[in-house]
Amino acid sequence: MAVAFRSGLQDAGYEEGRNVAVEYRWAEDHNDRLPALAADLVARGVAAIVAGGGTWVAAKGATTSIPIIFTTGLDPVRTGMVKSINRPEANLTGATFYSGGAIIAKQLELLRQLVPKVAVVAMLVHPSSTSAEPQMQDAVVAARQNGVALHFVKIADAPDIDAAFTAIQADALVIAVDPFFDSRATQIVAGSARRRLPTMYYIREFVEAGGLVSYGASILESYRQAGVYAGRILAGAKPAELPVVLPTKFELVINLKTAKGLGLMIPPSLLTTADDVIE
Repeated sequence: MAVAFRSGLQDAGYEEGRNVAVEYRWAEDHNDRLPALAADLVARGVAAIVAGGGTWVAAKGATTSIPIIFTTGLDPVRTGMVKSINRPEANLTGATFYSGGAIIAKQLELLRQLVPKVAVVAMLVHPSSTSAEPQMQDAVVAARQNGVALHFVKIADAPDIDAAFTAIQADALVIAVDPFFDSRATQIVAGSARRRLPTMYYIREFVEAGGLVSYGASILESYRQAGVYAGRILAGAKPAELPVVLPTKFELVINLKTAKGLGLMIPPSLLTTADDVIE
């Protein structure tokens, strides 16, 4: 992520260590530390704050004047980050790789092509996330459109993940977009493998970790765009003047080794349209 961010900074004319300094803060999976980390950055008088995943909440709570550039896989309006995509207002703007209900509908359509006899799909959600309810609503509509039954499996914390996989009763699984899941790709992929569940992910990083298939936009591109916006803000632009960057490309990534292990034959039509096939 940091490499993609620095690439965007360079595109905007800034190079770390030459004409801009970047200070990094990590909560190390302890979200209760985020408010203090954000307050520390504000106290240091930084020119801008880049907030990945759910860290925008702490950043927004710490300052109403320092520009905040977020990266997210969530809907920025429905989650309250900004009032409008085109006119963010206040001191926040950024980039998202989320595309609303259309993405889950396409994911379920692809799952049905991979597993033609699928009748019941489970969806892993993180209920405390501000995006959980909107995604669940979108998923209900998408499941109806695709003729499958949908069960929600709610994960409150990391220790719940393994227990949840043991309890899942479904033909396939789809993962809701959430930074909570981003950082637990290995554990989630392992759970799917253990249960031999064909699983649809929202970013390619899960498939690179051994997952079956992903369909969605690039999280790395959102960080690159955040770097571009950080550079523009350093050059004088205001967050309210910078529309939230929406994804323009969606990629289908398939792991053939995982498919073989699950006994799945990938339809030739999917192989020819896939953006990347991992062997």
